[in-house]
Amino acid sequence: MPYYRERSGGDVKTQGEVKGMYTNVSFSRVVDTYADLGWDEIVAVPMPAPSTPLKKVEHGDPVKKAGKWTQVWVEEDMFSGATKAADEAAHTEQLDTAAAASARTERDSILALTDFHGLTDMTMSAEMTTYRQALRDVPQQEGFPNEIDWPVEPS
Repeated sequence: MPYYRERSGGDVKTQGEVKGMYTNVSFSRVVDTYADLGWDEIVAVPMPAPSTPLKKVEHGDPVKKAGKWTQVWVEEDMFSGATKAADEAAHTEQLDTAAAASARTERDSILALTDFHGLTDMTMSAEMTTYRQALRDVPQQEGFPNEIDWPVEPS
């Protein structure tokens, strides 16, 4: 969504907000109507990922670079105040719970792909038995769910 900066006051608004302010104006695709009305387009910059799960990335004030207004992203702590430590601990626990559930779902899918080795008309090899047990033991690994050493399926 394009953003525009008002030259006179520095206000930043979305394209839709600017158009809503000028309901009697036809915005041309050929002529820069926004510039004629005193608005400069802000060059979009992709939003970076937060450096940690306890940070968030928000819009900052645009800066002028090489004659064009450019979007700026600012990284901030997700939590603040007197309950910051408790809030961060609760958030981290939620992330770990979600990661554990995802890892278990992946593990269960891998196990399901090897179920046919246990059919009554087949004999499961010792390597496959060890592999399947290693998959079941994934949640007991140190570092689970954030660091998983997935076992390698025997050939």
